[in-house]
Amino acid sequence: MTDPISQDKAAFLAVVKKYEGRHDVSGVLALDPVNGPMIRHWAEAMGDTNPVYTDPEAAARTHFGEVVAPAAMLQVWIMRGMQGGAPANSATGELYKHFTDNGFGSVVATNCEQEYMRPLRLGELVQYDQLIETVSEEKTTGLGTGHFITTLTNIYVTGESGRELVGTHRFRILRYTPHKKKAEAAPPAERPLRPRKVVNKDNQAFWDGVAAGKLLFQKCLDCATPRFPFAPGCNKCASLEWETVESTGKGVVYSHVTMHYPKFPAFDMPYAVGLIELEEGVRMLGNVLGVPHDEVRIGMPVELEFVTHDAELTVPAFRAVGEN
Repeated sequence: MTDPISQDKAAFLAVVKKYEGRHDVSGVLALDPVNGPMIRHWAEAMGDTNPVYTDPEAAARTHFGEVVAPAAMLQVWIMRGMQGGAPANSATGELYKHFTDNGFGSVVATNCEQEYMRPLRLGELVQYDQLIETVSEEKTTGLGTGHFITTLTNIYVTGESGRELVGTHRFRILRYTPHKKKAEAAPPAERPLRPRKVVNKDNQAFWDGVAAGKLLFQKCLDCATPRFPFAPGCNKCASLEWETVESTGKGVVYSHVTMHYPKFPAFDMPYAVGLIELEEGVRMLGNVLGVPHDEVRIGMPVELEFVTHDAELTVPAFRAVGEN
């Protein structure tokens, strides 16, 4: 006897597979032409300082001969804004409704692939066609069970010789039903220990300092460059000669992250981990104490505090001492 659930899945797959190859939109014009301000904002956000994107004089000396847009901005020019989702009467809108009506209401973008035929130039107004390329069979992922949907967008510029393909954008999403949340396991009767420190010949001096209540870092004897973590040689001059220096333990939060997951029974979560820039110029990781994890801020002053978790484990941490 055929499993009725399997029959339902097969019938649903047959319906959504019919959308493969259907054009969703055609000849849609971008809202704005390729323009300098958008390129400048994008390049600044990405940290791309190539002058061919922003400096007309420098760009004129390249083989491009003029300012061009970064290739990776291809999708920027066809974005429709916050209200630019698929219309309900479009092929994509119809397809998504099938998934929603059948319990695949969650969605996550998984990946995209782009191909560039030539760079875009200032003032060009692109247009695009989009089709539904593939709908996968049902897949079970870490998020849940669902189907991958891939759309292909062809991007053109229209000139005297007609439409010229300048790039393609293949975008893949997963429409899925989330896994049912598992009941949280009961906490262990006895709290497990935190991970043990790893001591070797390179960092032995650091842990000896911790045992003595001192926060130590290295200083090269040849070029005087401070360094941490401990290493056998200097990254600047490659000298193998060094000495230990005791830090005052004062510094500021250079960067930080809050740990929420995965959950470790040995830790009270969530908790903040800071990358601390000590006043001697080296940076060190450590827990940030004295403020809630969501109130840790870059630039926050901190001071060293040794924390003993059990008879065998003492580690340096940093306590917030007020704002600048």
